[in-house]
Amino acid sequence: MYIDKFIEEIEIGLKILFSPSLSNRPRPDKKISNKVNLSSAIKKKNAKLMRVNHSGEICAQALYRGQLLFNEDKKIEKSLQKAAGEEIDHLAWCEERIGELNGKTSLLNPILYIGSIGIGGIASIIDKKYNLGFLAETEKQVSSHLDKHLTKLSKNDVKTKKILEQMKFDEQQHEIAAKELGAAELPKPIKKAMGITSKIMTTLTYKI
Repeated sequence: MYIDKFIEEIEIGLKILFSPSLSNRPRPDKKISNKVNLSSAIKKKNAKLMRVNHSGEICAQALYRGQLLFNEDKKIEKSLQKAAGEEIDHLAWCEERIGELNGKTSLLNPILYIGSIGIGGIASIIDKKYNLGFLAETEKQVSSHLDKHLTKLSKNDVKTKKILEQMKFDEQQHEIAAKELGAAELPKPIKKAMGITSKIMTTLTYKI
């Protein structure tokens, strides 16, 4: 049974990493015209910011896949699958916007995916309340991270801003859903470790 699951997860991982992502929802900036000509410097900077967000979504997909791997609670499974589906939308939006800004996705994504799916799998084995707590804290930190990026964006890049605003809203809803299912509050050292790991990831993916 678990062998079949592992094979399926390898296939899903390869698809996420190496195939173009397709969103189920239209891009939040679809109705915004692209009349503003952004300078090459702004495009370069914003493409790097979106590369970080894209890698964050790669990590999110891996975390959800890992958390689903050993989960046996149907309510949690439904919530995780819903959130994972919305994160695929985020992945596709980031991918497309990076291309429009003449940027590239991070070369570190395969390493990030493998590490994140392992963390998610461990969380799902330990305890379902801490599994949900890990999810809630992850979404909380991602929302805070998106807030920072929104302040760094050029005011003229309203298309990227609209995408990040929707992503932030979705992350907040995922955090709320996890708490409603009984997420446990994580110990402060774990929260701090998650924050440090996130900082390292964002710094590296901004450059590579």
